[in-house]
Amino acid sequence: MGSSDSAQGKPPIILIHGLWMAPSCWKHWIDYYQAAGYDVTAPGWPGLEGRSIADINKDPSVLEGLSIKKIVDHYDTIIRDMKSSPIIMGHSFGGLFVQILLSRGLGVAGVAIDPANPNDVLVLPWSQLKAVAPHLANPFNRKGIATLTHGQFHYAFTNELSREDSDKVYEELAIPGDAEVLWQGALAGLHKTGDASVIWDKADRAPLLLIGGGNDNLVPPAVQKATLKKYTGPAIVEYKEFEGRTHHTAGQTGWEKVADYALDFANKYRSK
Repeated sequence: MGSSDSAQGKPPIILIHGLWMAPSCWKHWIDYYQAAGYDVTAPGWPGLEGRSIADINKDPSVLEGLSIKKIVDHYDTIIRDMKSSPIIMGHSFGGLFVQILLSRGLGVAGVAIDPANPNDVLVLPWSQLKAVAPHLANPFNRKGIATLTHGQFHYAFTNELSREDSDKVYEELAIPGDAEVLWQGALAGLHKTGDASVIWDKADRAPLLLIGGGNDNLVPPAVQKATLKKYTGPAIVEYKEFEGRTHHTAGQTGWEKVADYALDFANKYRSK
């Protein structure tokens, strides 16, 4: 953490990306929060550090063999090595990881943006099923790589854009995904425990904000609302839905409103 950040008493911020997106999907948020005096980092999933999007697309084998637990353990180590406990924000699967990390007692506040289903949240809206079904059709590829086509990316992430503009985002930010992580997420709701487990009644959990997008095809608001209902106990958990926002919310026009709301929540409620 930088000295100016320490002097101002601002916690560092760690941003966690999801499946099918590179860590650089947070580039606008990093600049925005740094300009406000925060120390911000957006480390990639295991094996992605120091690799360009072109390198990952050319050889995605580094993603094979991952699991939700391996990825969360990776971020657990990063956070425990930080000088100060951070605000943890994540998108999609990154939002699920935020909830698991908070269940482990980490962070001063957490923000889960369009988060994937935790264990025991059995909700699968039609648009979500449509987005992931092509990658679940072949169970023999469960230990392999799941890659979105340009058209699939447009439906799942950037449905607010024209196909031409969506293709530009795809070329700039999209990477292949680990099929095992996708399978774990797809089946999480069928099991009460597993890699995607969250401690729903943890009394000393850091404050948590769930954010949904009203036009999100991949993880519609029904998922976040069902997740919210699972939380019990005295720890703070709130839900905010942004109308018209898609799964591309971190880069969609107007992303600053989402970033501001997330940071305002974290600073209002974070443990000191």
